[in-house]
Amino acid sequence: MIAVRPGTDQDLRQVAGLLNEIIAAGGTTALTNPMSRQDLSDWLGANADRSAWQVAIDDQGELLGFQWIGVWPELPPEACDIGTFVTTGQTGLGIGSRLFDATRDAAIALGYDWINANIRADNTGGLTYYQSRGFRDWGRLENITLADGSQVDKLLKRYDLKA
Repeated sequence: MIAVRPGTDQDLRQVAGLLNEIIAAGGTTALTNPMSRQDLSDWLGANADRSAWQVAIDDQGELLGFQWIGVWPELPPEACDIGTFVTTGQTGLGIGSRLFDATRDAAIALGYDWINANIRADNTGGLTYYQSRGFRDWGRLENITLADGSQVDKLLKRYDLKA
């Protein structure tokens, strides 16, 4: 059984562990440096009146994934950015789908018109995930330099909340 609920400060330790495992594996996130509990608290709590985050947990209370929406300075105020992170080896089990249902509702409640996904072009799993949710291409960023000095292209996908 997978339960999804809003994230809290009590989730930050598990979220940091999950995220740092994904960062260490490389190739799916633009993040390249490990994040502390405080880093996560600052990120997830930034612009708290315009952001939200959800966690997916199993029956034992173990974190399976999390999803965040919030302000990205390069987007208009009617749009939010999204980040999705699922425990390594747990993709394809419906965790992301359940997270997105709650995140979509949160985005509507926050008054957003659309959600932007900023995805590494080499992250085939992420591209497939957002495509399957109904996101469509709307832009591309080329030769983005990450914190570790590597360069990647990113695809921008858009999900309209209002029909």
